[in-house]
Amino acid sequence: MASSSGNSLPAPEAIQVLVSSLADESPMVKQASMASLKALAPLNPLLVLDCCLTVSRGGRRRFGNIAGVFTVMSIAISALEEGEVDTAYMTKLAKLATAEIISSKEIKADWQRAASSLLVAIGSHLPDLMMEELFLHLSAQNSALPAMVQILADFATSDALQFTPRLKGVLSRVLPILGNVKDQHRPIFANAFRCWCQACWQYSVEYPLSSILDSDVTSFLNSAFELLLQNWATSRDLKVRTSAVEALGQLVGLVTRTLLKASLPKFVPTILELYKRDQDIAFLATCSLHNLLNASLPQNGSPLLDFEDLTVVLSTLLPVVCSYTDIKQRSNFCVGLKTYNEVQHCFLTVGLVYPADLFVFLLSKSKLKEDQMTFGALCVLKHLLPRLSEAWHNKRPALIEAITVLLEEQNLGVRKALAELIVVMASHCYLIGPSGELFVEYLVRHCAMSDQEIDDLVSLRDPFRPSNLYYSFQQKRSEVKIGAVRPTELRAICEKGLLLITITIPEMEHVLWPFMLKMIIPRLYTGAVATVCRCISDMCRHRALHNDKMIRECRTRVDIPRPEELFARLVVLLHNPLAREQLATQILTVLCYLASLFPKNINLFWQDEIPKMKAYVSDTEDLKQDLNYQETWDDMIINFLAETLDVVQDTDWVISLGNAFAKQYELYTSDDEHSALLHRCLGILLQKVDNRTYVRDKIDWMYKQANITIPENRLGLAKAMGLVAASHLDTVLDKLKDILDNIGESVLQRFLSFFSDKTKIKDSDDIHAALALMYGYAARYAPSTVIEARIDALVGTNMLSHLLIVRHPSAKQAVITAIDLLGRAVINAAESGISFPLKKRDQLLDYILTLMRRHDEEGFSDLSVELLHTQALALSACTTLVSVDPKLTTEMRNIVMKATLGFFSLPNDPAGAVNPLIDNLITLLCAILLTSGEDGRSRAEQLLHILKQIDHIVSSPLDYQRKRGCNAVYEMLLKFRTLCVTGNSKSNVSNLPSAFLLPSRDALCLGDRVIVYLPRCADTNSQVRKVSAQILDQFFDISLSLPRHVASSYTTPVESSYAALSSLEDVIAILKKDTSIDPSEVFNRVISSVCVLLTKDELVATLNGCSVAICDRVKPSAEGGIQAVIEFVTKRGNELNETDISRTAQSLLSATVHVSEKYLRHETLVAISCLAEHTSPRVVFNEVLTAAARDIVTKDILRMPGGWPMQDAFYAFSQHNELSSLFLEHLISALSHTKTDISKGDLSGDSLLTRTEDEILQAAIVALTAFFRGGGKIGKRAVEHNYASVTAILTLHLGSCHSQSLSIQHEQLRILLISFQAFCECVGDLEMGKILARDGEHIVDEKWIELIGALAGCISIKRPKEVSAISVILSKYLNQPVRFQREAAAAALSEFVRHSNEGSGSVLEEIVEALCRHVSDDSPMVRRLCLRGLVQIPPIHINTHTKEILGVILALLDDSDESVQLTAVLCLLSILESSPNGVEHVLLNLCVRLRNLQVSMDTKMRANAFAAFGALSQYGSGAQRDSFLEQVHAVLPRLILHLLDEEYSVRQACRNTMKGVAPLMEIDDLIPLLNTQRFTSDHRSDYQDFLRDLARLLVQHLASRIDTYMSSIIQAFDAPWPAIQANAIYLSSSMLALTDDQHISSSYYYQVFGLLVGKASRSTDAIVRATCSSALGMLLKSGNSVSWRAERLFDHIESGRSSYSIDSESSSRK
Repeated sequence: MASSSGNSLPAPEAIQVLVSSLADESPMVKQASMASLKALAPLNPLLVLDCCLTVSRGGRRRFGNIAGVFTVMSIAISALEEGEVDTAYMTKLAKLATAEIISSKEIKADWQRAASSLLVAIGSHLPDLMMEELFLHLSAQNSALPAMVQILADFATSDALQFTPRLKGVLSRVLPILGNVKDQHRPIFANAFRCWCQACWQYSVEYPLSSILDSDVTSFLNSAFELLLQNWATSRDLKVRTSAVEALGQLVGLVTRTLLKASLPKFVPTILELYKRDQDIAFLATCSLHNLLNASLPQNGSPLLDFEDLTVVLSTLLPVVCSYTDIKQRSNFCVGLKTYNEVQHCFLTVGLVYPADLFVFLLSKSKLKEDQMTFGALCVLKHLLPRLSEAWHNKRPALIEAITVLLEEQNLGVRKALAELIVVMASHCYLIGPSGELFVEYLVRHCAMSDQEIDDLVSLRDPFRPSNLYYSFQQKRSEVKIGAVRPTELRAICEKGLLLITITIPEMEHVLWPFMLKMIIPRLYTGAVATVCRCISDMCRHRALHNDKMIRECRTRVDIPRPEELFARLVVLLHNPLAREQLATQILTVLCYLASLFPKNINLFWQDEIPKMKAYVSDTEDLKQDLNYQETWDDMIINFLAETLDVVQDTDWVISLGNAFAKQYELYTSDDEHSALLHRCLGILLQKVDNRTYVRDKIDWMYKQANITIPENRLGLAKAMGLVAASHLDTVLDKLKDILDNIGESVLQRFLSFFSDKTKIKDSDDIHAALALMYGYAARYAPSTVIEARIDALVGTNMLSHLLIVRHPSAKQAVITAIDLLGRAVINAAESGISFPLKKRDQLLDYILTLMRRHDEEGFSDLSVELLHTQALALSACTTLVSVDPKLTTEMRNIVMKATLGFFSLPNDPAGAVNPLIDNLITLLCAILLTSGEDGRSRAEQLLHILKQIDHIVSSPLDYQRKRGCNAVYEMLLKFRTLCVTGNSKSNVSNLPSAFLLPSRDALCLGDRVIVYLPRCADTNSQVRKVSAQILDQFFDISLSLPRHVASSYTTPVESSYAALSSLEDVIAILKKDTSIDPSEVFNRVISSVCVLLTKDELVATLNGCSVAICDRVKPSAEGGIQAVIEFVTKRGNELNETDISRTAQSLLSATVHVSEKYLRHETLVAISCLAEHTSPRVVFNEVLTAAARDIVTKDILRMPGGWPMQDAFYAFSQHNELSSLFLEHLISALSHTKTDISKGDLSGDSLLTRTEDEILQAAIVALTAFFRGGGKIGKRAVEHNYASVTAILTLHLGSCHSQSLSIQHEQLRILLISFQAFCECVGDLEMGKILARDGEHIVDEKWIELIGALAGCISIKRPKEVSAISVILSKYLNQPVRFQREAAAAALSEFVRHSNEGSGSVLEEIVEALCRHVSDDSPMVRRLCLRGLVQIPPIHINTHTKEILGVILALLDDSDESVQLTAVLCLLSILESSPNGVEHVLLNLCVRLRNLQVSMDTKMRANAFAAFGALSQYGSGAQRDSFLEQVHAVLPRLILHLLDEEYSVRQACRNTMKGVAPLMEIDDLIPLLNTQRFTSDHRSDYQDFLRDLARLLVQHLASRIDTYMSSIIQAFDAPWPAIQANAIYLSSSMLALTDDQHISSSYYYQVFGLLVGKASRSTDAIVRATCSSALGMLLKSGNSVSWRAERLFDHIESGRSSYSIDSESSSRK
């Protein structure tokens, strides 16, 4: 062993320590040691190997991290040069590794993998040696046999070129023991054979494979192949079988063809057997099968397999294709895709050799009834058809025949594969003639699947489950089943395929045209019409030049539908504008292209009309915004058809079209909405026909085909009858009479059926509903000249009363609609000049109210929406009937209102049903208002009655209810204003005077009405704001037009009222144009106008009712109510008497108590202040103080929810410019009285005189606190009058209270703190308030002293001019014997002194003298505070006292109390910031004392000591430069080490100091280094990088001082902080590694190296051990220690002792 004495470097010991550290308990140490060893191994691999060999002799039982040792050894061996490889030594290492491996039966342990890598590394130099060592253990009895074989496999993988030539030796030794390998080890051997075969294939890239595959190797491979195939591949263990098949897949190309051919009968079934397993195994099996097929079916030689032998293989592979179905939704996407591709490669390999046989095979499999086989065959055909097109060219008829058979297959997966195959066939011109049409029809059929059909298919079909043996694992993964193909996916594929063959394959045109026209008519293909129309349009667009030829082709083929049939079909299918694939647009487009098929004069009309219809349906999102889009679109279709019929003017063609419409009823189900449109289409066509017999036959047919149980179908039939009635009224009425006569069920029968069969009730309801609708629409569309007699007959016979027996909602709606249509017919007749009264109108109204009620016994489901719809229709019908003659009676009016007003409270959902109902209700109320009452006064009473009934709706917390209520009020006011302005021309009293006809202004109760609607002008909803403003405008507009009461006094001129009304109307005009205008501005203008428009009595009523408005549950509205009160009081408060003021104040105080939000309470108090200012303050103060005194006695005012309202009132008064002075004078007067002279007080209100002194004092303090917090100007002036005295006393008493709070004065302290907090708020110092809130009640650890200092600082900032006066007072208290007072005074003075420059110079001198005199006080706190005060002397005076201050600091740096020392350091930092004079004289003394404090265990002391030293650097120039620079060099090592101190503050201070002293050192590259990220980073890796760079600069520029630096750094090896030890270790090592100075190296290199070796093995701190490991690596890598690279570790007794000693130390430490 190398000695560490003298000049010999103990490198072996260091390497041994590093190796021993690999077993350290700390991961950080392990990592550092491993990193160092990996770096050192290439430098002296033999020494590293020696040390590793030493510790590894005991194996893993003695050394805890043998895996790390083996890893390092493998790296070292890999780094050996060719001449360094010692065979004997490598033999020893190989035996060591193998010995470790064979010592355990484990196979995959980390240490075993490391040992394997060691042997592989040895093999890279001496493959024969490594193999011979392994061969020694290749026996069946050896438990490590699998590990040895795995090592050979790893070696083959890592170095194929060296392994392959030695394959024979491996095989010769492995083959004899293969038969005895246990099952659990067979996968390892099989994997090894796979790796060896792969190495052969890699070898063949560089060298010919024949060079190594001699007869012996071939024989060995054949034997291995036979063994794997015969025994292992048939093992019961799945893992053995899988690995054997995988190895056989690699061997098939290396064995003889004879053996391969002979083994195929067994090998193939073995592979196929694996397909019963999961998908990963299936992929491996497919890869092996692909290799087998490539070897057995060469394209240039004779195949080893006949096609008959391949049928089983191909039959097995076909189901594997299923695994790729819907693969994108599986997590194992890659495996499935790879398997699918390998399967297709297998089929292609077979197809290249046996194309015809494979074609026949696939066709035969596609005809089987097994879905998997069919699906797989179709997928393979799709894949191979383009690749084997030449070989399969003559197979076209057979393929078409086979595919034709599959067109009726039901499995979705097969359908999808078939559709894809059809598209591929079309691209290769396979689709011709009738068969081509058949395949096109197949695609169309699947394009026609509707969404409903798809949903039914998904919910009803049973998912496909494979029934055969293959791929049974799919039963656990439904997402890969054929049945998992979604119908939507199949439809999308067919649509894309059909469009693709239409657009991209010109040859398909002869198949598609005109065949595609046949696809439009059949009901089965309804869902595909959009796609079919698009295909036809594309063909017509591309064949525009041959349009005439296309028309001739259509007319010559009898199997093509007639143009009338096409037109009838397409017009009805236009019904849904939102249908899938833009159906409406596609139909309109194709009609344009096919216009030549129809009469000539249609073309021009369609060219003009169809673009308009296409534009309407082009934007579906915009279309959805219109709730009535469907009705509008249907009307457009009917108008389009009517105008088309008018343009044709060909009776025969119209009759033929009517027949086509009649025939197409069979194309639509009864519940299909297209049936309703078909009724209307036929109805408008019959309207154009004059043949009555034809019309009678067709309406009979129409009624026969209509399913009146469907509401939509029933409505379509009724509208169709109405359209026919426009030209054939009598014919329609005759038909309806026949229906009525044939109902065949009496009322009694219906009543009895209620107890027996409810189905009959439903059928009867449907008939009655249909009949009612048909009568209604017949009346609606019939000519006005003939309708009166028919309506009278209908109503007079009471036929409608029979319809009231209906119970189903849809039937009720139909009857209501019929009654509404009758009323509208009367109104339309009146508008045409034919007026007549509607008989029994009130009876009809009663019918409607009866029908809209809900009966619980009805028992129908989902009645909520249906009931709302029924009620909405009923309200509309009521409006219609109220609007016709005769006049509505009072009794009937009240009945209608009672039944309808409750609808305002309906919930908002469902909005689609509720909103129309509310609109209809508002319209009904307006109609009642217009038609009820004999004169304006009675209508005004009715108006107010209705408005009061909905006041709770107008003020509702629900946004939508407020909107409803306001809209209703506004609409009624509009109607009422119209009556007031124009009168009622139908009234019998129109000739009476206007004073009798119109109400008085007082009758409108404007005061009460205004306070209801005015808050709504500030509502959160913009619509409510606008409407409420319009409501007020209408009220005042109406009121100005009404006569005034004679006894009333109106103070506002009429001109001003009209001007205010005009201003209000301007605001409304702005709101209508710009809804984004500021709501507050709008509201201000509204209340300004209202204030002028109200009379005095109306104003009082408004103010007295303000409490409800202020408590409004909508916050902005409540704010608006408050703002309105303020506006009214400000402008018109002088009109109020004391009673009005008192009642208004009480109302406002009541609102203050009841409002829940703080902000609203504040605003209410502002209104109270405004009331006091503009009326009588005395009255208002009496009310507020009375309430406050009562609350103090009876309530816990500090814990009231939401705060104490009276305290908020105090705040409001203190903030008021006019009121604060009066209120503060009253409070100060109350506080100045004592118990003996309370009678002398001048208190307002008798109730205050009855309170005790303590209660009054407490109330006064609370009120004064509120006043301070209010921050009023008068409060500040009051404080300024005696500011200095008050501040001084508060400060001193704060200390006294803290001293007493330990016993009995805690409550007194709390009250005083509250007052102080109020004072802070008064002077506007929020920071001072935060300090009090945080630390006010702290009584321990002298926190109250800090509190006083902090408060004094805040006072100094806010009141600098008062500081001198306060300081003079406090200075006197420094001589007091009470310690708490001295400390309080000193705490305040320490802050006040720096603001004493406002006073005279003598005052400052007096303060400084007092502070200097007490720096030796008995209390450390006083000493600290006096010193802190001295350094805070104003800058303009600091130089005068610098010498005294520095002397005090220098003395206190040696104080016995550490807190005083810390204060001295902090004060030094503070004084240095002002750059005073005189520092130079004490510079060195300060540096010395600071250096002593830099090693303090106190973090704050250490950080500030470094910072202060950095601050002194600004004085290190001139004459002091050299002496200060010496101090810098003395402290530099310590400064560098603490750059990564454990504490952040120390790190920052050292960094700043380092930047401060760096310029003095005059090193060019130092400052740029300090600006890098490495310098500021807190990561150790960055810090160590910085240390290396800094060490390089120090070695280059300060070589003469390295000796001194090293001495200081080595001393830090014993620092109390582990991080500093680690820093010193790394810095010293970096400097030694970089220095070229032999003196430094000889003096410190060996010393440091020895210390590192010792600490690495003995230190208890992981960071120290890890850093030692890194440092040792650094030193050994440096250029100063080259000699060790040739050293070795000799194995003798001394070495053994040393090694044992090191190991023992490591073990004991652990």
